[in-house]
Amino acid sequence: MPAAITRIVGVLLAAGRGTRFDASGSRLKLLEAATRGSQSGAPLAVAAARTLRVVLDEVFAVVAPTGEGSQLELHNLLRAESCTLVVNPRAVEGQGTSIACGVGATSSADGWVIALADMPALQPDTVRRVVEALHAGAATVAPTCHGRRGHPVGFAAPLLSELLALDGDTGARSVLMRHPPQLIEVDDPGVLYDVDTPEDRG
Repeated sequence: MPAAITRIVGVLLAAGRGTRFDASGSRLKLLEAATRGSQSGAPLAVAAARTLRVVLDEVFAVVAPTGEGSQLELHNLLRAESCTLVVNPRAVEGQGTSIACGVGATSSADGWVIALADMPALQPDTVRRVVEALHAGAATVAPTCHGRRGHPVGFAAPLLSELLALDGDTGARSVLMRHPPQLIEVDDPGVLYDVDTPEDRG
């Protein structure tokens, strides 16, 4: 019988540069106001953090090092939302490094709900259902909406070493290929909606 899962933490990936949103780098995407979801008007990263915090007692936000004012502002906003910051010195190398960084900082957890900070319209009940699936014994779990797989994605502790080995910009795709997720259908278009370009905010 598997050991009881008691501590599941949120890992919010907030270290991306958002170059598709603004190639010049003058605007930090995650500080832009959300235009969809219950947290509309809040900065994208704040909206995403609040959704996780409704369900999870612990949320760790993986951020890039402070190098200029907008990054510092992002750090301060996430701290104000009761997120614990984890600075990824290799953030420019891609999302895989941020997942490994966030999981490494919480390696004693029984599971992780990994969410993207540019997805502001996610519903808390979706996060809750991902957590419930981990509690029920799923190794990996992801929500689907109208048959399309979305985020956030849950991972159980036995996958720790595989998550720590992630690198580059393909996220956890390799882990999910080896361990196909349990899919849970949700009535939540927010699992598919992310902000990559300014037009996505419309």
